[in-house]
Amino acid sequence: MTATGQGPAISIVIPTLNEARNVPHIFRILPRDAEIVLVDGRSTDGTEDVARALRPDCVIVHQTRKGKGNALAAGFAAATGDIIVMLDADGSADPAEIKDFVQVLVDGADFAKGSRFIKGGGSSDITRLRSRGNLGLSALVNFLLRHRFTDLCYGYNAFWSYCLPVLDLRPGEEGGEPQWGDGFEVETLINIRAARGGLNIIEVPSYEHPRLMGVTNLNAFSDGMRVLRTIFVEAFRPLPRGVLLEAAYGRAQLRRRLAAEEQQPATESYRRPA
Repeated sequence: MTATGQGPAISIVIPTLNEARNVPHIFRILPRDAEIVLVDGRSTDGTEDVARALRPDCVIVHQTRKGKGNALAAGFAAATGDIIVMLDADGSADPAEIKDFVQVLVDGADFAKGSRFIKGGGSSDITRLRSRGNLGLSALVNFLLRHRFTDLCYGYNAFWSYCLPVLDLRPGEEGGEPQWGDGFEVETLINIRAARGGLNIIEVPSYEHPRLMGVTNLNAFSDGMRVLRTIFVEAFRPLPRGVLLEAAYGRAQLRRRLAAEEQQPATESYRRPA
């Protein structure tokens, strides 16, 4: 939020698959004036109905393929806000922290990266195996990219919409073949592309809570191997032509608009996308 109270429009992208029991808890804490984009993976427990009942203005889209990566791609494509927040539906990420991510972006960052391993962060859910694996994978990426990630595999992030060309995630046509980045490795893919794209990444302390209800689909070993493969592919993948210029142009356009809007009176901390 700016000093005048005028803030950027916020879109919160929430991938779901049979999260009907968790959605009420999450929705109670979400900012009322943010756009909620719920991406459903064809749930069978009434997740969509629960979401509509709680937030009739919720934007609901369906995945075109399977996997968390495809869900995020579909959500990003549907989001209309200036800032896009990635939020899990299982209750592990605290929606009350969204304001901290937004503030970091308003203060000048392009990409706000959640971290459980910096001062103020933590986790009551991560296992020792996953913690050590994450530490090793973070160290590998930092070595390859000369970066300083402390929590590579954590998926609670927020970024300005002009970063989307750099992230280069596309939902594709419904029923298509599986694509690179469709799975849990998408969080690593996003973080590496943000770093290689020259985005100003600032880490934000975040606390990870245990999943509220249900069972995670994450497999520490198999998904860890997918992340390792993602690191080596993405660290050396040529950047698509034009994406950096497109992001720079989008950044300039957005900053001009927000600067102009700061001159107007405002009373809300969050502004719903038009």
